[in-house]
Amino acid sequence: MSQLPPPVRAGRAPQPQTDEYDDGPFTFRPATKDGHKARLSIQGPSGSGKTWTGLKIADGFAEGRRFAVIDTERGAASLYLDDIRTPFDTLPMRSYDPRNLVKALAAAAQAGYPVVMVDSLTHFWKGADGTLDQVERFAKDKFGGNTFAGWGPAGDLQNDMIEALMTYPGHVVATMRASQKWALERGRKDPVNMGIQAEQRKGIEFEFGVAAEMNKDNQLRFIKSRCPAFRGLEIDQPDGGQDIAKPYLDWLRAGAKEIDATAWIDRASASKVTPDSLLALYREVEAASALATPFMHPESGQPTNLGDYIRARGTALKAAAQQ
Repeated sequence: MSQLPPPVRAGRAPQPQTDEYDDGPFTFRPATKDGHKARLSIQGPSGSGKTWTGLKIADGFAEGRRFAVIDTERGAASLYLDDIRTPFDTLPMRSYDPRNLVKALAAAAQAGYPVVMVDSLTHFWKGADGTLDQVERFAKDKFGGNTFAGWGPAGDLQNDMIEALMTYPGHVVATMRASQKWALERGRKDPVNMGIQAEQRKGIEFEFGVAAEMNKDNQLRFIKSRCPAFRGLEIDQPDGGQDIAKPYLDWLRAGAKEIDATAWIDRASASKVTPDSLLALYREVEAASALATPFMHPESGQPTNLGDYIRARGTALKAAAQQ
């Protein structure tokens, strides 16, 4: 897969001619669950069943609609095709540059998939061209071999990837490889088993609304959950659809209304927009924490995000009006 130019990053873009997008008011609004989507991760060692379980959960989230799998596991998900009720499409990945995941998510959003499963997110950390490779590359090319300095731009790529994942305009399921973590404690000679740790950036599981881990006995344990139904829960051989996807969706939808991000994109790209209407739209999307929503730029066909697109278009229209 060819290397992609770095996407313009929300919050780190070059300063436009006007600072009105940055100088918005701090406005408190009534709390709401409107528009929130499922964000679920499963971590576990090889053979624990995380791919199969993730597919069953994605199937439940999809509610009969075709969903997408971003595949880094050499077609592992496709082996379970006959076990999953709903057909799904796969995108095989061979280069795990974080920018490639941003592009894949933008393509999935463009295609309208209601659910995306990333199997697995680990590769975008430690696989070929992943974040760890990017650290070394930046260190060599820009900082004279200073690995510490390389973490700056590489960390930006990682953060942009996570933002795109968390703001995808549909439900997200991500699997991660994990291994046992051991540590020496003061006063003890033997290392202590600290449980399993995801092979990704430390603490990444807490980016998700619900995070679970699985062991080789196919037992699932929730390690973090905003959904009350899962707190402290352990499930043997989880079905995924009925015991995880359904209660999660029921909780998200209770007292909430759906928000379709494509409506924002349509409004942003409409021919009769004005600088003022785009600024108002930006504030609306900002209030929904959706500025980083990935999609394909309608003119360039390159991955971008909703906030940057609205901002660039509004700035260009205002500059044109002043000429």
